[in-house]
Amino acid sequence: MRRMLTAKLQNSTGVLNRFTGVLSRRQVNIESISVGHTMEPNVSRITIIIDVENLEEVEQIIKQLNRLIDVLRVRDITDIPHLEREVILVKVTAPTSKRAEILAVIQPFRASVVDVAPKSITIQVTGDGDKIEALLRVVKPYGIQNLARTGATGFSRDLSC
Repeated sequence: MRRMLTAKLQNSTGVLNRFTGVLSRRQVNIESISVGHTMEPNVSRITIIIDVENLEEVEQIIKQLNRLIDVLRVRDITDIPHLEREVILVKVTAPTSKRAEILAVIQPFRASVVDVAPKSITIQVTGDGDKIEALLRVVKPYGIQNLARTGATGFSRDLSC
């Protein structure tokens, strides 16, 4: 079961290693992890997508993570209203004869072309996982040469974390 956790942490050396170490020891697969500064000095936010067997396991993981010294708070926001975004860059084979067609198929995704080369274009799109996957299905027939994803980031709509 896919779960989205957010955490606020003191921005100190080794905190990310200790945080992910808890998940590693519990043999939890990390599907996505995103870390960045917050508006608060020396505080970082982690958004992590994990794959777990059941809700009891999630509760135990959150309890363990909250016990870490530099962790301020961990929450599971999967089932509450939240915003979730990811950025993807995808380089697609694009001979001159196919470029107009590719631009037409990516337009509904509000994707933008961020680089043009003689035989390819690089597309950028921001959205949730479903939007990203849909874009990839549309451009795959043209030939994906390279792909980079940031991982999901997000927070709850009604409460801060």
